[in-house]
Amino acid sequence: MSIRTVAIVGCGIGRSHIVEGYLPHSDKFKVVAICDLNEQRMAAVGDEFGIERRTTSFAELLADDTIDIIDICTPPGIHLEQVVAALAAGKHVVCEKPLTGSLAAVDTIMAAEKTAKGVLMPIFQYRYGDGIQKAKRIIDAGIAGKPYTASVETFWLRKPEYYAVPWRGKWATELGGVLVTHALHLHDMLMHLMGPAARVFGRVATRVNDIEVEDCASASLLMESGAFVSLSCTLGSQEQISRLRLHFENVTFESSHEPYTPGKDPWKIIAANDDVREQIDRVVGDWQPVAPRFTTQMGQFHAFLSGHAPLPVTTKDARRALELVTAIYQSSDSGADVPLPVGPDSPKYADWRARTK
Repeated sequence: MSIRTVAIVGCGIGRSHIVEGYLPHSDKFKVVAICDLNEQRMAAVGDEFGIERRTTSFAELLADDTIDIIDICTPPGIHLEQVVAALAAGKHVVCEKPLTGSLAAVDTIMAAEKTAKGVLMPIFQYRYGDGIQKAKRIIDAGIAGKPYTASVETFWLRKPEYYAVPWRGKWATELGGVLVTHALHLHDMLMHLMGPAARVFGRVATRVNDIEVEDCASASLLMESGAFVSLSCTLGSQEQISRLRLHFENVTFESSHEPYTPGKDPWKIIAANDDVREQIDRVVGDWQPVAPRFTTQMGQFHAFLSGHAPLPVTTKDARRALELVTAIYQSSDSGADVPLPVGPDSPKYADWRARTK
């Protein structure tokens, strides 16, 4: 099994990628370089993990043929140019969410992927953990039956000190607020389990902090399956929770309430009757633990690169999540229900920051 060399670009959340994603798979990955404009932060991370190569030059990493993977953990406003450049350099690419700031930009990336030597894996680490993976197995086995309704709640807390970081809270650099930076995780989890949305009505507002972007939002979805879903999120909750409750014909699922690891057990899995319970027990009776967050996503990424598994998260997945964001913004501006898919005819396709009124 070959060890893949990794360069981390951005030592903020990049540190979590090292701790949770790469160190648990030291037989699969080796972080050989780090890059950050904040040299003090870069030095701290380099010293902590014994990474000798440190640079402020992204271009230097792209020109290095000994680096297999560029892991992009920079502010969202520069993801597009960095992803496209890394793909053009022949690298495999890992990119933190949000992948970018418009559907047009995602489509630019997807076009670049078609001729790239390497592959892109966006980050959606909340898909991993025993709870969500058991639910996914039960649903995929056909046991859950027809989806009825769901509610998804991202109730987090962000105070002014969080927005003291210069790029946060601004349309130009963070690209959005609670929908883009925080609730995107749970909304991806919803669609991972219940499929894509067909129509969206949403509202957004800035009510908690003195920032440009939204910190409260709600939306009503009609899913392609016919199920109804309500989404609500705020950055003003005095108790932080992340919660999904999904109602199917034969099973109700409720996630753990841990704000940053909702994929972990305990999940409630409530069967409609004893027969359904027996079916569930047969499907998950041989369960092997699934490590949460980056640990499993990075492990599955290596399995893909080795030809043993599908790519765990694709650009298509990232586009679906950002399409939902685009539709909510468009609906909030226009006051109208928005059908999906969202294409180039949408006033928000090229830039969801553009006003539709």
